[in-house]
Amino acid sequence: MARSTARAAAMQLVYEKLMGGSGEDTLDALIAFTPEGDDQAYIDRVLDGVGAHTREIDDLIARYSPSREIDRIARVDLCILRVALYEMRYDQDTPESVVINEAVELAKRFSEPSSARFINGVLGAVFRDENGADTAP
Repeated sequence: MARSTARAAAMQLVYEKLMGGSGEDTLDALIAFTPEGDDQAYIDRVLDGVGAHTREIDDLIARYSPSREIDRIARVDLCILRVALYEMRYDQDTPESVVINEAVELAKRFSEPSSARFINGVLGAVFRDENGADTAP
């Protein structure tokens, strides 16, 4: 199974938890997905990591999204950003350029058309600041 499918599942579970669900044992109800190999370990790591680092991740989102208060960011977009920033900051198994690209693809799939640009802007700004890069990946 591609990591991108596992990433989409993780984002949906983060969303479910944000909306008041348990964020556990609901993968079958969300999408047709059977974890293979290390997919389940990845999903569990992301869910636990986002939960443990929500405050720090949300502080980053607030800092790099001056035009949108965090409470006004669409919940799906917030979950996509949380998963991506968790991976960029704490997991680092995937190159940041891949994380950003896949977050943009998740936004195109699950959110509004303008969300992809917004998410790309936030993640690109974080990448540039944290890596001293002149341009995003």
